[in-house]
Amino acid sequence: MKVFGFAGWSGSGKTTLIEQVIPRLVARGLVVSLIKHSHHEFDVDRPGKDSYRHRAAGCSEVLVTSARRWALMHELRGAGDLSLEAALARMSPCDLVLVEGFKWADLPKLEIHRTGNGKPWLHPDDPHILAIASDEPPGPSAGGRPWFALDAFDEIATFVDTRAREFGADR
Repeated sequence: MKVFGFAGWSGSGKTTLIEQVIPRLVARGLVVSLIKHSHHEFDVDRPGKDSYRHRAAGCSEVLVTSARRWALMHELRGAGDLSLEAALARMSPCDLVLVEGFKWADLPKLEIHRTGNGKPWLHPDDPHILAIASDEPPGPSAGGRPWFALDAFDEIATFVDTRAREFGADR
């Protein structure tokens, strides 16, 4: 499986950009999956549902399945956060895994940046950032990296498709 990451501070527009890039990659015949890392507590289940109640009762894993989809929920119960390697090992085979988050991971990435956030650029400290998508050009700090407007979805999809690599290659 090839991987490509999207890195940026919260509120930079990562999810919105990825949401527009995915259908363009799928239209090229790629099977695309995504890993999203969150620093926030989240729940994909709702209180009162059977699966929620089973997890609350102490199950380590609950798999819910239907004719349309299945979902596996795993409670860490105090264990550490999954590494990117561990998350990738749990993915079904596909052509391309997009990674949102894992900001400092060793994988090819696109930095997404919004000036209005007031956050620093990531690319000066991360050699794995291959290009930048932002609301304004980054200037000399980009070091020759390509720059895309935040709505250059076709061009970004092409860049991702051509620059994704097997995870662990070149390590």
